[in-house]
Amino acid sequence: MRALTNQASKLQVQKLKRQDLIFWIVGLLTLAFALITLLSLILDMAITGWPRITAHFFMTFPSRYPEKAGIYSAWVGSLLVMLVTALLAIPLGVASGIFLEEYAKKNWLTKIIEINILNLAGIPSITYGLMALGIFVYKLHLGQSLLTAGLTLGLLILPIIIVTTREAIRTIPSHIREASYSLGATKWQTVWNHILPYSSGGIMTGVVIALSRAIGETAPLITVGALTFIAFLPSSLMDPYTVMPIQMFNWVSRPQEEFHVNAAAAGIVLLGMTLFLNGTAIFIRYRFRKKYKW
Repeated sequence: MRALTNQASKLQVQKLKRQDLIFWIVGLLTLAFALITLLSLILDMAITGWPRITAHFFMTFPSRYPEKAGIYSAWVGSLLVMLVTALLAIPLGVASGIFLEEYAKKNWLTKIIEINILNLAGIPSITYGLMALGIFVYKLHLGQSLLTAGLTLGLLILPIIIVTTREAIRTIPSHIREASYSLGATKWQTVWNHILPYSSGGIMTGVVIALSRAIGETAPLITVGALTFIAFLPSSLMDPYTVMPIQMFNWVSRPQEEFHVNAAAAGIVLLGMTLFLNGTAIFIRYRFRKKYKW
């Protein structure tokens, strides 16, 4: 009987190993297919648009002539919108995450707030655009301005920042808080001098990733009235603007092949900006983890 039981156990183990091998192979093939597809698209875009990557392309306004068109107003507009978005979303998001994790009482109200924040993090971006159109444009009369764009994208990434801030704070061991309290530190002194420095790597990583998502958004900005053609730079928060994805959309929608080449070149620039932000997040996380160890 024992021999039969051992034999059955061995057969079951071998079956599980075969299933694990099959799953590993399928997963590897799926990952390889996705990476090859992505790299082929990026390579095709790079081959098409690289000849247009010149200083003239960066420092020239859009034009109806494709050989004279540039992305000056688009990349400057993207940077300004990101600046407004960061100034509005980062302080509010980090402060909200700290309050919910360290100060708020764990009751039914905070649970409802937490559930709604998680739901907001997964809502399609066009929903934020429609909401911003009704509130910022029609109710508050902010118009098709940089401020409207910054507020819209700020609301879009705010739940992401709150969630990542809370997750970063949760990784801090409890003995750090206990050691701080045992030395007579207050709640705020513990948060400011210990919790925030140790969790800052995770918080900044989440912030940069959120900004990386915002920089490529098109739907909410189209909804709130971003211009597809602009031949000047905004001088205030209430001026019109355009951004890189909108400029790319404008060129791709035109029938001339030369404009498609310009769109590919703009895509390379946008991809480079996104990769730079993600690389910055990785560097920040590495530096803070190296500096603050527990």
